[in-house]
Amino acid sequence: MHIQTGTEIDQPVIARPAVEERQRVDIVLASDAHGAFVWGVLDRLLDEPGLSFRTITASGFGAMEAAVLAYGLALGGRRGARTALTNFWRRVSHASMSAAVTANPLRSILEQSIDIAEIHKRSCPVRLCILASNARTDEVKIFTSDQLSIDAILAAATVPFLFPAVEIDGDTYWGDGDVSALPLVQPFDTGHRLIVTGKPALFMAPCADRRLAAIPCAMTCTPIHAIFDSQHRAASALFARPWTDWGE
Repeated sequence: MHIQTGTEIDQPVIARPAVEERQRVDIVLASDAHGAFVWGVLDRLLDEPGLSFRTITASGFGAMEAAVLAYGLALGGRRGARTALTNFWRRVSHASMSAAVTANPLRSILEQSIDIAEIHKRSCPVRLCILASNARTDEVKIFTSDQLSIDAILAAATVPFLFPAVEIDGDTYWGDGDVSALPLVQPFDTGHRLIVTGKPALFMAPCADRRLAAIPCAMTCTPIHAIFDSQHRAASALFARPWTDWGE
């Protein structure tokens, strides 16, 4: 028998960018983007070694996905985030097949999918901002830092009038937070903002920065990249079935 030993095979080595060399990205998940579509976008972004997540702002069902992503990144980096999102959607699928639809299933799914304490830690690599609407005044509130809680995330994902609003600090909140109410972002060279939305024209406005004057953007002073869920809008009837996705 011939035994081959000491053989070396040259393989290309792909150098991954250092953390400080990665492009910092702020992600905005609008409430009108289909939840499964958002999952696909996040999974694709996790496959980009040159990107670094800085802030995730979300409303609607995307708030739950953003929380799961942040939790997964905090525990196990990109692989941990992918695993966390996969497990989360597995729970959503199991709940959607249940015949019991008289109660909001989101709380138990969320409590099984994240530990809010991990997101509160300074070691968490992303800053999470959750938008929910005051059910009494219709004013949009941004929950972040110590204000983040299971209740805040659940409120953002709660479909108005389909489920009762969630009480937080003596007031009630539910979903449909308008991401156009976001404050202005930091100066031009601090990073990019990626918006996942179902309304491509929602954020289009003249940019105050002359370097971007020819480019339609919103949130002034930062490059805007919008991913439009066109397939969802073109075939919205396909997603009209109840319990397929609680982001609608």
